[in-house]
Amino acid sequence: MPRIDDYINAKKLAVETLSQESFGAILERSGYNSPAANTLRVPFLDRTYHIRYPEFKFEDPVNTGKEIPIQEQVLILHYLTTVDMPLLSRDWVSYREIPGASFYFSAFVKRAIDPLKKVFGRNTSVFAQASEKLDASKIERGDVGFEFRIFPNVPLQLILWAGDDEFPEEANILFDRTIEKILSPEDIAWMAGMVVYRLIALSR
Repeated sequence: MPRIDDYINAKKLAVETLSQESFGAILERSGYNSPAANTLRVPFLDRTYHIRYPEFKFEDPVNTGKEIPIQEQVLILHYLTTVDMPLLSRDWVSYREIPGASFYFSAFVKRAIDPLKKVFGRNTSVFAQASEKLDASKIERGDVGFEFRIFPNVPLQLILWAGDDEFPEEANILFDRTIEKILSPEDIAWMAGMVVYRLIALSR
């Protein structure tokens, strides 16, 4: 599992890459808008960050003074570094189908699938309520499923099959196939976990 120093270094490398590009180019391809000159407005789950160019300093204008998790910062910066942003395919794949993901599969299950099943597998109505707080769209998959738009070009689907005394609960997370051109398998695993844990927080 990455250490905090790994995230600090990852952020530094991403900032170095992005600072060599024009603000307009980053703004155009990312799908975000600008609330002020040289500032990106980036909705992320239930928060909205302002990111200043070229230093890429993150600010939360609603929760001023609150520390923004560096894992979230790195994930957002990695999305922003995608130069050739693909169009969505609407071809949904599991995590195992993403090239290079097998090495991180156990971490993905531990961070995302297992908590999703454990917390919501017998509380699907609570899962639905929490998902709606993140503006997710209901889909016809499983017993209950929702599609989330994490970044403008990165959707994912969370799907639950409710458990009972006879059958165990099951869960799956699907991604648009183009995600392999945007984020690394490690980033994808972390992103899925971030969504699940944010839902857990919102359900309390």
